[in-house]
Amino acid sequence: MEAVGLGAGLGLLLALLLLAAALRRTAPRGSPAALPRDEGAGANGPSAARPEGPRRTKPPVRARKEKPGQHSFTHRLLAAALKGHSGSVSCLHFSGGGKYLASCADDRTVRLWSTRDFTAREHRCLRANVELDHAELVRFSPDCRAIIVWLANGETIRVYKMTKKDDGNFTFTASSEDFPKKHKAPVINIGVAETGKFIMTASSDTTILIWNPKGEVLASINTNQMNNAYAAVSPCGRFVASCGFTPDVKVWEVCFGKSGDFREVTRAFELKGHTAGVYSFSFSNDSRRMATVSKDGTWKFWDTDVEYKKQQDPYLLLTGRCEVLEPCRIALSPDARVVAISCGTTIAVYNTRRGEEEERFVGVHGQHIADLAFDTTGRFLASCGDRAIRVFHNTPGFRAVVEEMETMLRKTTTKATRERLEQQIAGARKALAAICGRKQ
Repeated sequence: MEAVGLGAGLGLLLALLLLAAALRRTAPRGSPAALPRDEGAGANGPSAARPEGPRRTKPPVRARKEKPGQHSFTHRLLAAALKGHSGSVSCLHFSGGGKYLASCADDRTVRLWSTRDFTAREHRCLRANVELDHAELVRFSPDCRAIIVWLANGETIRVYKMTKKDDGNFTFTASSEDFPKKHKAPVINIGVAETGKFIMTASSDTTILIWNPKGEVLASINTNQMNNAYAAVSPCGRFVASCGFTPDVKVWEVCFGKSGDFREVTRAFELKGHTAGVYSFSFSNDSRRMATVSKDGTWKFWDTDVEYKKQQDPYLLLTGRCEVLEPCRIALSPDARVVAISCGTTIAVYNTRRGEEEERFVGVHGQHIADLAFDTTGRFLASCGDRAIRVFHNTPGFRAVVEEMETMLRKTTTKATRERLEQQIAGARKALAAICGRKQ
């Protein structure tokens, strides 16, 4: 019985071996006949069956570069939305004659817009390419024959000469050499004197440099304000001013001799009255008025038409309350009748007679507002903060003209003066009517 059982067992073992050999011959070469699946792994997990033969592979998906979405904004006083840049616009500047607006962005271009097209359907622009870099700041030369830019990567000034062609367009030619690198901290602003005698650059430490148009440093100013938040050249071309951590604004006079040679930089006056650091300031067109905005939540309006050489201090005319959110910029209209303050993405417009808020524009840009400026006529207020430039009608300015002229009209007794005031009132009312009629 034991022999019979042993023979049956050997026979069963032999049958199993023959069956396994048959299955191995019928399975595809290079593929396992069967693999136990790991129930804890997915179909593409580490324990899934992976044939070793050639298989179809999907083409690699190319990552698409996401462009920032265009911010949508509408308002009854919006005159134009200038769209041409493909990057964030960082700076604006109106030419002295008021014909053009220059803008620069991180798309490596500087663009020139005609102010006559602001109320048109189409807004054409001319483009100047910035090779291997991009401009962070832009200014017109006084004669409007050149644009001066601050290069973000090169950290220096480059001058582009503008040549007008027969068809009315311009060609832009970069100067053979950029200005030398002198600043040790990031530059926060540049300015060009209306006289054409000097260029100012200010960095975020306490340094302001005065250059001649050839790129030679004439003077270095230490503001002693812990840091510079803002600096600018006055429209008259005589003064340079700065503000920063300290609660004041310091103003210097850049002095030249009768023959045009540089002499010195001397302290002119200071604006004192804020209780915290000053974010920004602005001059009127004749440099006789200034406006400041501070961390203390106030903006101030100043009379700077003083005899500072006789130690006469500027007069504080008005203090207003405002929302303060960094970054914060202030712009004073050319005639000093209106102040615009930007905080974050909001712009508030105040009159300077009583300090009352006249208009408020909320969510103007998709990013924080980078620059804010009135045009030289005072008709428009422009801002930038994303890829678009928003241009607003300055209706508070027209209303201020009407109010001020009517007050003067009630007091005057001269016929010629009355006629002049009546003409100004009629012109401002006509402009307001045209704006309101266009927006209805």
